[in-house]
Amino acid sequence: MEKTKKKEFVEIKYTGYANGQIFDSNIAEDLKKINPEAKEQKTIVCIGEGMVVPGLDRALENKDLDKEFEIDVAPKEGFGERKKELITTIPLKSFTEKNIAPRTGMMLTLDNYLVKILAVSGARVTVDFNNPLSGKHLKYKFKIIRKVDDKKEKIESLFMLFFKFIPEFEIGDKGVIIRGARGMKILVDICKEKFKELIGEELSFEEVDEKKEKNKDK
Repeated sequence: MEKTKKKEFVEIKYTGYANGQIFDSNIAEDLKKINPEAKEQKTIVCIGEGMVVPGLDRALENKDLDKEFEIDVAPKEGFGERKKELITTIPLKSFTEKNIAPRTGMMLTLDNYLVKILAVSGARVTVDFNNPLSGKHLKYKFKIIRKVDDKKEKIESLFMLFFKFIPEFEIGDKGVIIRGARGMKILVDICKEKFKELIGEELSFEEVDEKKEKNKDK
């Protein structure tokens, strides 16, 4: 049977464990143990491109399809070691100005980072910018369901990696065109080289006049 190779797109089913507890999964029965309301989502990754943690990424290479695997992942191959320099103090005022009342143990998003409040003392708040899973040994159970050949599926998986959402796009004779607001052009320019390497198509941008689009819908 042909095994998986680096830079191939594959669909995977997986569950990740830390300290014996599930922290991530796209398998319905495991996902509901984290959040009963959560719905499983299809996960497509390009092997070797950092779309999952390094330890899992490497484990996807040279594997048979539709076979279950289990691996242990050390912190440096997972979410990294904990770093003391990422624990810092911030004036309480920075929180109260945003109508946030910080409490010890609280998890919140600050400047697009997920942080944990370690202590609140007087006018200062001690926060931890380390990933909650940094420093932890992980275990993954996974199965590679299939190799992905459909170009649209590949493209959408890359857009989720690059942008965290799937923009409006069109696959044409001269490549792939993304349509959106002007500010998005910068992001498109940053990722177009990697896009061509993995998809084999040119990636271009076409600005959409948001006002005209809104008027069309009226």
